[in-house]
Amino acid sequence: MDRIDAMRVFVSVLEEGSLAAAARRFGRSPAAVSRTIAYLEQHVGAQLLHRTTRSLKLSEVGERYAAACRRILSDLEEADMMAAGERAAPRGVLTVTAPLVAGSQIIRPLLDAFLDTQPNVRARLLLLDRPVNLIDEGVDVALRIAHLPDSSLVAIRVGEVRRVVCAAPSYLDNRPPIRTPHDLRDQVIVNMPQFGIDAWVFPPAEDSPGLRTIPIAPRLAVNTIESAVASAVTGQGVTRVFSYQVADHVAAGRLRIILADAEPTPLPVHVITPEGRLSAPKVRAFVDFVVPRLKAEFARRAEAARMPAETLA
Repeated sequence: MDRIDAMRVFVSVLEEGSLAAAARRFGRSPAAVSRTIAYLEQHVGAQLLHRTTRSLKLSEVGERYAAACRRILSDLEEADMMAAGERAAPRGVLTVTAPLVAGSQIIRPLLDAFLDTQPNVRARLLLLDRPVNLIDEGVDVALRIAHLPDSSLVAIRVGEVRRVVCAAPSYLDNRPPIRTPHDLRDQVIVNMPQFGIDAWVFPPAEDSPGLRTIPIAPRLAVNTIESAVASAVTGQGVTRVFSYQVADHVAAGRLRIILADAEPTPLPVHVITPEGRLSAPKVRAFVDFVVPRLKAEFARRAEAARMPAETLA
């Protein structure tokens, strides 16, 4: 844990009068603030705060430590101001996160190219198919494919993706036609079962108000998208993925998108960063570098995933 950051949190707790108020100030959870205080107490080997459900009170050691923290933070602020010109150059460790496939196929090459232009920046790339709390996990920039809730995060839209059903021509040419989602019940399915999901859900048909839920009993169950796509390409069955994940296979004719008229509403793709983090030179430089390139790449893949779609009379 960053001790300077921990000092800032500690001083903020004193200024705000509670862990919860300090958590709101930093955009963190109260639990994260509590862990930060515990880290400092472990580091100095003494209790800094006496905490009850209603109040916080500095211990004797805490009073001396708080005064020292304020001096250190004040000195750092003054040093930053004196070195403003040098500070404008991107430097330090940049932490980026993205979903596994988007991260490996799209973000990693762009991050490599960015690092080639910034000799004083180092990077961590976290490829995770789970939601990430940017503040608690120390992430500077994230790529997120989802509708975003209102938050203090800065979000820049870079594209959108569709959830598509696809299969290889060699498979489709030798199986019963797939005209509606219900026809999937007679097909061989390659699926990625996650969190107990055993059905594919489609928007309502024109003559029915309810969602169409199709139970899925996969012939092949895999735990990575790359494996599902690879099996579909070789003709092993029908799979369902995001359009950007199969765009090049569709454009090359290795896969066909089916049931295009039954797709859910596309999902937006955003670059997000915690509010205030964008002022850091390394973060601003990376966002400025990556956003136009991501817009171009997701637009290219969106176009590729439209050619050609399977149409059945």
